[in-house]
Amino acid sequence: MRTSVPTGFVGLGVMGQPMALNLARSGAPLVVWNRTASRAEPPRAEGAEVASGPAEVFERCGTVFLMLADEAATDAVLARGTGEFASRVAGRTLVVTGTNAPAYARDLEADVRAAGGAYVEAPVSGSRVPAESGELVAMLAGRPEDVARIRPSLAPLCKETFVCGEAAPRALLMKLAVNLFLVATVTGLAESFHFATRQALDLPQFLAILEAGPLASPVSRMKSPKLLARDFAPQATIGDVLKNNRLIAEAAREAGAASPLLDACHALYGETYAGGFGREDMVAVLRALEERSASEGRSARDV
Repeated sequence: MRTSVPTGFVGLGVMGQPMALNLARSGAPLVVWNRTASRAEPPRAEGAEVASGPAEVFERCGTVFLMLADEAATDAVLARGTGEFASRVAGRTLVVTGTNAPAYARDLEADVRAAGGAYVEAPVSGSRVPAESGELVAMLAGRPEDVARIRPSLAPLCKETFVCGEAAPRALLMKLAVNLFLVATVTGLAESFHFATRQALDLPQFLAILEAGPLASPVSRMKSPKLLARDFAPQATIGDVLKNNRLIAEAAREAGAASPLLDACHALYGETYAGGFGREDMVAVLRALEERSASEGRSARDV
């Protein structure tokens, strides 16, 4: 059922744009804004209205989704630290779907509530393809009444939602735990593919065997063809994975949790990023493995 007060969506990047598109296609009245204006054109074509800036989104909307790159972008959109912050968030519900540092989320939630707003932490698991198909998984944290109020808006975006607690950063910590498994899985797949390549194995057959066995998963089905085709068009970028890796590592150290697999992955994604491939898909971690093999070969020849 349509409501008179529209929902806002700020941040139309790799994940945000398909999420906003699914909201618009659901028939929900929607107001969007993105720093790069061209990213707002597909939602406009689906019936969303495009605001002139973030202030207009908050002025017109009762609930505002934020899918922004980092803490600095979030603070800028909210005018946090200025006299405009309270007027933007008071009486509104913020749904923060990006992945930020847990300590930052805790402080932002406190500031929003102190200014008279409601805060729901809602990081999502899934890359661009699940975002396009409305099959993300959301982890939620917030006051029960706030979570209940925004849950219908998540239905066009997510196949499932899980309530992880009543305050930030419980949902973010759950997202980081999930992402640790994702990073290790994709890195392991890339390393297996690299091993098969160096052994001159039949690569389509190798991937078919993986697909036929117990290790097949939606992640392997999505990433294996990209490895085979050397298709590094982003679904989740190296830069985003490196950021997530850093956040997980910091949370692990704070909790006194050993993370040897994560630390090895962190080094590989850091090397890939340093090589100038930060905007490529996370399977481009293959490049770091290839470079290490080439370096070992050069060292062996120099002996």
